[in-house]
Amino acid sequence: MKDSVLALLIMFWLAGLTGVGVAQTDVKTIGTFGEPELVFDGFQFTEGPADDGHGNLYFTDIPANRIYQITDGKKNVFVEPSLHCNGLMIDGAGQLLACQMDGQLVAYDTATQKSTVLAGAYKGARFNACNDLVVDRRGGVYFTDPHYRAPDPLPQGTTAFYYRANDGTITRLGDDLDAPNGIILSPDEKTLYVVPSQQKQVMAYQIQSPGQISKGHVFFEMEQKQPGGNSGGDGLTVDRAGNLYITTGLGLQVVSPGGKLLGVIELPQQPANVTFGGEDQKILYVTARTGLYQIASPIAGHRFTGSVKSN
Repeated sequence: MKDSVLALLIMFWLAGLTGVGVAQTDVKTIGTFGEPELVFDGFQFTEGPADDGHGNLYFTDIPANRIYQITDGKKNVFVEPSLHCNGLMIDGAGQLLACQMDGQLVAYDTATQKSTVLAGAYKGARFNACNDLVVDRRGGVYFTDPHYRAPDPLPQGTTAFYYRANDGTITRLGDDLDAPNGIILSPDEKTLYVVPSQQKQVMAYQIQSPGQISKGHVFFEMEQKQPGGNSGGDGLTVDRAGNLYITTGLGLQVVSPGGKLLGVIELPQQPANVTFGGEDQKILYVTARTGLYQIASPIAGHRFTGSVKSN
């Protein structure tokens, strides 16, 4: 008994030296998640993590106007200025898709850093401040356009979310949410989820055909710090079983495909966005204010493989 207690004390002491957490977070029905580990710190406001499946991770620092790339544990500036890029995603062709808050959706060639505008305007006006995106298997892109960093008055006159088809056609899908922010598809791509930042209701829409959705319904109400609160969320990701990981003021709220809260993964800083990565897609990378964190996951994330054509 004494030996086991001594071993436990030594383990905690070593953890304090290395900065690696020992305690683990169990999220009901999924399994045991590792404690958040700090990968890099010292940024202004991190966002948009995106893993390419080949050992490279990208993320943004919005106020610094940069996209960073991590390769072999080394951090480099990938693009500067980034026009205040926010959400990122790697498509099936290896392009880095990016929401520029200066009003457009672009694709970067990761070898040359050259960008191509995918969507710069709707009905003759620039977008407000493109925020987050997800690509479907046909190469279409769903993306949100709230008001953060947008000119006043709003160029679009409203906050909304859109679909950019692979032929370049852009369709406005919804403009009735208060600051639509995070957006993701279910693994079978039959459901579109949208997370608003200024209301607690996460919305779900049935995909009738690419860029065509049903009337939305409340999928889940985010847990609140204060009783009666109405705080929203930010970015999100999805695992291969369809569970959602939503960044909120409480941490990562993990929600089943049926809309049930499974648990909350807490972090040292409030998270802004999250993605799965690593060789087996079993690492959660979380951008949280000034830091980038990683969390070992018992389940792999879902990877979206559609390839986007630029026109």
